[in-house]
Amino acid sequence: MGDGLQEGDRVALLVPGSLTYLTAVQSLLARGVVPIPLDPRLTAYERERILGTLSPAVVVETEDALARLVGDVGLPRARPMHVTSGTTGTPKGVWSGLLAPEDARALVDEERDLWGFTATDVNLVLSPLYHSAPLRFASGTTLAGGRVVAPGAFDAPVMTEAIQRERPTTMFCVPAHLQRLFAHWDAHGWPDLSSFRLVAHAGAPCPPALKRRLIEVFPAGSTWEFYGSTEGQFTACRSEEWLERPGTVGRARPGRRLSVDEDDTIWCAVPSYARFEYFGDPVKTAAAWRDSSFTVGDVGRLDDDGYLYLEGRRHDLIITGGVNVYPLEVENALREHPGVTDIAVYAVPDDRWGQRVCAAVVGTATAADLDAFARERLAPPKRPKEYHRLDDLPRTLTGKVRRDQLGSG
Repeated sequence: MGDGLQEGDRVALLVPGSLTYLTAVQSLLARGVVPIPLDPRLTAYERERILGTLSPAVVVETEDALARLVGDVGLPRARPMHVTSGTTGTPKGVWSGLLAPEDARALVDEERDLWGFTATDVNLVLSPLYHSAPLRFASGTTLAGGRVVAPGAFDAPVMTEAIQRERPTTMFCVPAHLQRLFAHWDAHGWPDLSSFRLVAHAGAPCPPALKRRLIEVFPAGSTWEFYGSTEGQFTACRSEEWLERPGTVGRARPGRRLSVDEDDTIWCAVPSYARFEYFGDPVKTAAAWRDSSFTVGDVGRLDDDGYLYLEGRRHDLIITGGVNVYPLEVENALREHPGVTDIAVYAVPDDRWGQRVCAAVVGTATAADLDAFARERLAPPKRPKEYHRLDDLPRTLTGKVRRDQLGSG
């Protein structure tokens, strides 16, 4: 295309999601060039921390530059490099490298076989396309010949109008989306939902009452939950299975195998095309793998029929509105304020977002000081919504902060 990009190069995308965005991602992957989808709201501080370790060949920050990446779409020869902070608070790229042709085809076929994508599908995008799940569902749809509808930032009236006008057959959502849609429909009237054949949710625990209502209002057999991470996918679960086993996130996806250690750590054995490494971090990569199985540090249990029940997400992870927020990353940013002696970030339950990010602070900085400081360094979901002054943080005898005594329970 005359842009100088070579196979294996990385391209950071810092623009809002759109149909052009989707096509650009697919065009790059077909060339063996790996897009790095990032939140365009990242501050300059966050961009520097992330991109400094990933060394992209190009950083795209305008719609014009994005449009110039659009070309032929074909079999994706890699997975997009999504970024995760993990428990270290340091952003890391999840890197699959270039796939062999048979692995590239197997990656596409696995998604198509599981979710049933066809040329007649219409996928409604509710979440930003720089997140892995909505991008995966949209890509699977278009690769099968289907159509994608991307109305923009989530807004319940706008999404309702899109459902009525476009008659989508599939959508991915997080529980916060469902809560807001149902509240809007209760107040203003319900759309015809009969066009949906697949409504998949993930990203945060779904309250049982919300789950039951989801099953009730959408067509029978259409609703699913899945459990996965930036690194890879573990399970898929029809809602009918959940009704039989409340609380489960399902059994291993086809071609994968789950196991749980004595300490309840969950491991997932995956095929070759689902392998990954943490870019530039062989130590972290080695810790994540054991033969063909990987872990992200979540804990849970398997019943006798192979159904998985999560008992905890990664240590201290906060999930707010379906977005993962890692306390250490927020703490590291705010510790740079001269008025902060000590800080601990934690979650409290929130009816709208699932969890709300809060911070306990030791030092002279005021809430207003820290709020202004956070706006320069952290994207909106990561900024604490409350600051509480303490004389000291509660700690264990070994020095670890007792977040359970700060309200995270």
